[in-house]
Amino acid sequence: MVLALCAFVGAITFGQEKEPTVPEATEIYEPVPPKVIPGKNGSAPSDAIVLFDGSNLDQWISAVDSTVAKWHLNRDGSMTVKDKTGDIQTKQNFGSVQLHIEWRSPAEVNGEGQSRANSGVFLSGLYEIQVLDNNDNSTYVNGQVGSIYKQHVPLAMASVPSGEWNSYDIIYHAPEFEKGQKVKSGTLTVIQNGVLIQDNVEIKGTTPYIGWPKNPPHGKGPLRLQDHRDNSRVSYRNIWLRELD
Repeated sequence: MVLALCAFVGAITFGQEKEPTVPEATEIYEPVPPKVIPGKNGSAPSDAIVLFDGSNLDQWISAVDSTVAKWHLNRDGSMTVKDKTGDIQTKQNFGSVQLHIEWRSPAEVNGEGQSRANSGVFLSGLYEIQVLDNNDNSTYVNGQVGSIYKQHVPLAMASVPSGEWNSYDIIYHAPEFEKGQKVKSGTLTVIQNGVLIQDNVEIKGTTPYIGWPKNPPHGKGPLRLQDHRDNSRVSYRNIWLRELD
């Protein structure tokens, strides 16, 4: 009897059947992966959806009332939170994605704790990766920069000095639901400035300020950026993603 213990690599199954004796028996030729032309210096690869290139806010709307996004569009190709106008989100909805986004806290330090350059990147509009200036500014570690808010402490604090540009490269696999119940948790991997800070961690649910994570069933959702409503002055630039589903 052959044991049902197998590992899968591509379309090849390694089990306890007779081992191949010719190299061709373990070679596969289809499907051929699509060709993607990489970007340079953080720019978008050829198959990416560019959500913000500095020229306009056409891909974004107010998360409050779906009107035109009211954040500041800057001459240097960035956008900055306009205080107390509310979060903004993409017009388009997405599921699992590879996301690149760059953000900057203001060089002029103002506030402390959670009130210093606080913003956030929300996947599916629900799951927050924290943006915060933690340089010489301590706070609860499951709410510091790079945390999956109130769920996962980052593996490292990899921020650049205040006023310089940070990058987040994020791999997000959305949770799966059947008949209104979660059947598979989502996961997040985050690399900040080239440093792995979240390693395929489980998304336990929503990321509320108060209370436990919740798991409302959902499909694809927007990418949302937070206005913390305390004069955060956080700026963003060079936002693109690749759909993974």
